[in-house]
Amino acid sequence: MGVTTRYFRLTSEGRSLWTRRESLRLPLDYRRILGLVDFSGYSQVIHSYLAQYPDLVVEEWLTEFEALRLIEAIAVPEQSLYEIAKKTEPPPIEPEDFEKFEPEVSFADISLTRLGVYIAFDRIRHRTPTQKSPGETTALVVEDDSDQLALAVLRLTSAGYPVRTADGVQSLFRSLQGGIPDAIFLDIGLPDGDGFEVLSTLRRHPSNTHLPIIMLTAKTAREDISKGLLLGADGYITKPYGANTLDYVLRHILKQEIPVSQPPNAGVVRSQSLVRRDANSL
Repeated sequence: MGVTTRYFRLTSEGRSLWTRRESLRLPLDYRRILGLVDFSGYSQVIHSYLAQYPDLVVEEWLTEFEALRLIEAIAVPEQSLYEIAKKTEPPPIEPEDFEKFEPEVSFADISLTRLGVYIAFDRIRHRTPTQKSPGETTALVVEDDSDQLALAVLRLTSAGYPVRTADGVQSLFRSLQGGIPDAIFLDIGLPDGDGFEVLSTLRRHPSNTHLPIIMLTAKTAREDISKGLLLGADGYITKPYGANTLDYVLRHILKQEIPVSQPPNAGVVRSQSLVRRDANSL
């Protein structure tokens, strides 16, 4: 049995409004909140899928909807990843939110000189910068190909990051039971599951909603990139990648600055504009 956590559910009034959303032409904020509560009422999950907004704004929406008696807060046991993985329905994505990802993918192509690196800028915009050094920042690499796994581990450890590994979905879930890492690099084609479904499962668990997750894959199609970003990936890296790509993207997503006094292989100070300024270093 998991711990008790904050959870919302639709009231009868909210359910009635949500089922009639198309005929009523509900405003966007109504569709976002009611849809996410219907999808997964965990407050952390709602905040994660609305990460483009400050936490205070999302809390104001939830408070407003409670006052309108459209949603209500209840205490429920936290589900395990294994239980959540049994649910396969996708998260609700409103058309207005879906449309923003195409320009995001196109912009990444230009700003990173088609290097196959894509960043979910909206997801990390309001993230608090990490105070950890690379040596205190553990990355978990989920990859079943032994050569690709060895390469990723080499790239990250050379930059000073401790690394844990998993060769599949079940191995990943077991690893997370032993402790949450600071970031995950997640392959899509795994022997015992699909990386996109794994990403969706992780984002529905309260403990992993804001965990930095970077897709690391050979899938380069625009629809795959958009799907990863829509499901809550913070970054998307396509194979093959450069010598400094993994730690570069990780530092950017964590908003992690590295003192220039550290050894050369630990990198240099990165500002918030590092994606545009330093793309050629990848």
